[in-house]
Amino acid sequence: MPCDSFSFVDGVCITADCTQSASRLIENMDPTVNPCDNFYQYACGGWLKKNIIPETSSRYSTFDILRDELEVVLKGRMTLLWAVGLLPHRYFISQFLISCTGMNWRAEDAIAKLNEKYGKQVLISFFIGTDDRDSNAHIIHVGVRNNRLHLFSFAYKHKCIFALVENTFKLQNHIIALNRQYPCLLLCEVFNWTLFTNKIMDTVGIPITDSEEVIVYAPNYFKRLNPVLAKYTKRDVQNYMVWRFIMNLVVGLSKTYRETRKAFRKAIYGTTSEPAVWRQCAIYVNNNMENAVGRLYVEEAFPGDSKDMMDEMITNITDVFVSNLDDLAWMDAETKKAAGEKARAIRERIGFSENIMNNTYLDQEYQDVSLSYRAEEYFENILKNLEFGQKKRLKKLKIKVNKEEWITGAAVVNAFYSSSRNQIVFPAGILQPPFFGKGQPWSLNYGGIGMVIGHEITHGFDDNGRNFDKDGDLKDWWTPSSTQKFHELSKCIVDQYGSYSWDLANGQNLNGNNTLGENIADNGGIRQSYQVKREQLSLHFFCNCCIFFIYLFFYKVWCGTHRPEHAVNSIKTDVHSPGKFRVLGSLQNFPEFAKAFQCQKNTNMVPEKICRVW
Repeated sequence: MPCDSFSFVDGVCITADCTQSASRLIENMDPTVNPCDNFYQYACGGWLKKNIIPETSSRYSTFDILRDELEVVLKGRMTLLWAVGLLPHRYFISQFLISCTGMNWRAEDAIAKLNEKYGKQVLISFFIGTDDRDSNAHIIHVGVRNNRLHLFSFAYKHKCIFALVENTFKLQNHIIALNRQYPCLLLCEVFNWTLFTNKIMDTVGIPITDSEEVIVYAPNYFKRLNPVLAKYTKRDVQNYMVWRFIMNLVVGLSKTYRETRKAFRKAIYGTTSEPAVWRQCAIYVNNNMENAVGRLYVEEAFPGDSKDMMDEMITNITDVFVSNLDDLAWMDAETKKAAGEKARAIRERIGFSENIMNNTYLDQEYQDVSLSYRAEEYFENILKNLEFGQKKRLKKLKIKVNKEEWITGAAVVNAFYSSSRNQIVFPAGILQPPFFGKGQPWSLNYGGIGMVIGHEITHGFDDNGRNFDKDGDLKDWWTPSSTQKFHELSKCIVDQYGSYSWDLANGQNLNGNNTLGENIADNGGIRQSYQVKREQLSLHFFCNCCIFFIYLFFYKVWCGTHRPEHAVNSIKTDVHSPGKFRVLGSLQNFPEFAKAFQCQKNTNMVPEKICRVW
């Protein structure tokens, strides 16, 4: 089997990395399945047979395995403490209830208190973010973030007990009834927005006047809530807010309190137990002190010379994306020119920020947070960290956006595209085998991280990213005719994925609209990554083509499985299609796959109609 420019004998790669990769490929395939009928089962069938979802997880995939391994690395670098109990919880709740209930209770005060001190978004989403129209400035955002209220009505139907404080338990029926009427609830005419905003921004000493510009999302959300809330008492609303907040904080309490969520978690996620305490601690610290933890992870697990290899791959895939624009008959010359300029302007972030290797930088980063090393004060540390993080976010309002700042930590198994920065980010956590390795054949690297690179680049041109220009500003750089064609081609993908029914979700169909952006990115990513590899090899090696497709879909997140409860929930909440359909959908749209495997027209992987945007 030919293997790029690596050590080989008689055309067979003999390096340790090649041997290990070949072993993984073989043991995780199901060669009894015809790849032209179901390539997902062909490439992942062996993996599915030998991998069982852990009791602590709602799903299990290659991504999850790599995250598990990352957490083990973190465990080895950190001393993890966990010993909390009843008193911190009671004290905190009593303080909040006393300060927010009574005759003079106002929604502005109660909602602002949760936000100003702890950054918790309950009923109203208020945060400081980049101004869509001017990506160099920060602005106040008000609206609705992805809410999970539908989970509560579902769990209530299954008789879950949410009660973490007495009043919340008593008013559970009111909470669920409130949710059933409207999935999104916000305050409207009677709400004093200037008072509310100033109560939050006073935390960092920034006064706000009535003339302050804000970005308001989902205005209908505001209009509908007031008459709904009028049906409930102040205490109903107050306790709903407390319940929502405590549901987020209970993870920081002792086992007795965490187990109150057991029935809820079983109904929603299908899980029957929680991860080990050390793993919960590692995840929490990584999520909340990402630069400090990133430093530890990079020192332990990230080879520095990986950056040069990634640089070359990103350049090659960007070149292919730009050259492919010439082949798009649906896009006119003016829009193609602007698209090419945007693609060339995409900035890359690979591995980690050099700042985290600087002791002075890290000292300044955390100088305003004072944490206790006493295990019994873990809960108090959570509250202190919430305050620290919220103040840091609020202070950004009058500060220019630092586009050199990383949008994620290094110890993260994921990749990102930022529309406001026109930036792609590949943290050290994902630049690991099997996605990427300097000792792996290039065909495997392109099938793994290469697909991810193409996916993230294409996000700059999906149904959301296309609305931002090369500088990251919200601007319409499309001609009307190209816009119309884009929507028509996107509709093809919406219909295609919306036609898939998922057996694990009781046969429900996927939501083609919710998953459109990710599906566009998947389809673009496979095309670009494959074309780079084909051109580099001037590919006359049929087997290398096959390796690319097998590796591409075996070692991405898509080889995995879900619990039925989580499958039902993910159709409603996840912007990604399930792994099975990310494989089938994008390959059915890619004729090169059918050629590589010599698939006939009457097979499942060769549909009558294919969809292509990029």
